[in-house]
Formats: sequence, C-alpha cells, structure tokens
Amino acid sequence: MDEASRVALPDAVLPPFEVFINGIRQEEGRDYRLEGRELVFTRALEQEGRLGFIRWLSIFLGFAGTYRKHDTVDVVYEAAGRRLVASGLPPLSAAAGTRSPD
Repeated sequence: MDEASRVALPDAVLPPFEVFINGIRQEEGRDYRLEGRELVFTRALEQEGRLGFIRWLSIFLGFAGTYRKHDTVDVVYEAAGRRLVASGLPPLSAAAGTRSPD
C-alpha cells in the first residue's frame, strides 16, 4: 500500500460517518480504513496545486482551462441531530502527517 493517502478528520467528526471522493461513496475496509483521527485510503489522492501566474492569466483571459486531476474528499456526519458535511478535506503529506502545501 505504498500509494496510500491520508486525510485528517476535523475534530467535530465522530463515527458513524460517510466518506465520499469526488461524490462517490467510499466503503470502509475496501476503499479506506480509519487510523486514529485519519482516513487512510488504498490509493493515492491527487491534488491540482497552485496555478502559476501565466496559467492563471490564460484562464482569466479565456485562452485556456485547467484539466488537472483533483480529488475532493467529503465526510458526512451528524452533530446535535443535524447532518453536516466537512467538504474538500486536504490530503496530508507523506512526511509525518502534515497538510500538503497547496
């Protein structure tokens, strides 16, 4: 599982919860596992990162778009009887569980 990605759960998220990548429900045990306060996925999650000035300018002027891979992790959970969504959770970098610098 060298390609695994980790995502930290927000403090408010407690089991039971549902996990989605790009809107597709993920199944615990098959697609991810829970280790402490982190979700560990069985595949690498890809993030687009920051756009350089030239690329940003070309998008702004309508010359080009951006078509890079960007996985979005959302967690649906209950708090105080309400269903809430923690959306766009960023993957942690491979080095000691720190957030990746986008």
